[in-house]
Amino acid sequence: MLALIKPIIVNITILFSLTFNANLFFPFNHSKVHSLKQKIIYGLIGALAAILCMLFPITGLEQTHFDLRMIIILVVTLYSGLVSGSICLVLVVIVRLIIGGNFALIGVLVSLVAFLVALIFRKWYLSTRSILKAVFIIATYLVLYIIILLFSAPFLGVQFYIVYFSGLMLTSFLLIQVIERLIKANQQFHETVYTDKLSTVSQMAASIAHEIRNPITTVRGFIQFLEKDSKDEKLVQFAPLILEELDRTNLIITNYLKISKPSNFKMKRVDLNQILFDSIDLLRPFGTYQNVSLFYNGSGSHFIIGDEDHLKQSIINVIKNGIEAIEDGNGYVKVSKRTSVDNRRVLIEIEDNGKGMNQEQLEKIGLPYYTTKTKGTGLGSMITNRLIREMNGTIEYESKPNKGTIVKITLALSKE
Repeated sequence: MLALIKPIIVNITILFSLTFNANLFFPFNHSKVHSLKQKIIYGLIGALAAILCMLFPITGLEQTHFDLRMIIILVVTLYSGLVSGSICLVLVVIVRLIIGGNFALIGVLVSLVAFLVALIFRKWYLSTRSILKAVFIIATYLVLYIIILLFSAPFLGVQFYIVYFSGLMLTSFLLIQVIERLIKANQQFHETVYTDKLSTVSQMAASIAHEIRNPITTVRGFIQFLEKDSKDEKLVQFAPLILEELDRTNLIITNYLKISKPSNFKMKRVDLNQILFDSIDLLRPFGTYQNVSLFYNGSGSHFIIGDEDHLKQSIINVIKNGIEAIEDGNGYVKVSKRTSVDNRRVLIEIEDNGKGMNQEQLEKIGLPYYTTKTKGTGLGSMITNRLIREMNGTIEYESKPNKGTIVKITLALSKE
């Protein structure tokens, strides 16, 4: 019994240690699209963990070579995709063939099955990341693994199956749960950093906005007064432009004040369906003008606690950004709504097939004065983010260049 348990404990230590180290250098985040460099590094780190596990196998079972390398192949492929999983699989197969033995090809087969199972169920799992889905995927692989062993290594005893597969199941489940916790912790850290930045802007806005607005109003009044009876052609020519820029400056100040403290924020139980319908109907003519189609996909009634006007403003901002991101027309913006797995929150997804954003642009979304538009203040997304957070919601962005953007807004459902 000890000969079985000791190598498993060593393997578990290796897996969890390298998982935390990988998160330290490349923080796990499900909302980010991994670059090719990150995928390669995740694959190499996964392969290193698997190979280290192979150095401490369960011994004394003829020429078999049992360890927990299959877990890392499964997890790396499940979370990081084809490239990372393939790198990990290929390196593991090479090392297993070098180790050799009568069961080398069986060792390659069980590693390949782990890779294929993760690849098949990856998209399904990442859509909701529920615990039940994780258990189902792990159980599916273990059943296939056991079937292979029953035919290829009939000499293995019941004690081996109980100890080894219990360790395999428990470690797989715990490793996935640890990764999910690390993802949430990284997201909370990102939220904290963003909130600090937002707080700095808010304090600045509150301290100077009113002081700037007063002289602007005075200057605007004098320009209108001088323009009215002036015979100066230059003044008459450029006065409208001056007034337009003063109004634009005033709008920026107003937006800063909204960031500092949203005005007239009234939290109440509101019908999310009606807000989505109204937002889409308001922007449908604008979409038609831009040759962009608007679609809605959602079922059931959902009520949330929030401010109706500010939530509608946020939804409109996101949809409008999606329409404007489609520069050549012939595009679409899809709005969908569904309940979360725990039935406590509702997820709104607003997807467009516009120009998209690269990773650097994606990380700057929501920062003051950052915009990908040729015209714009760069405050719209920041205001939207602030309003959603004021309603105890979250907002995330996923995007790829030339493939479009998906904005995910999550809000807490209201109890009856």
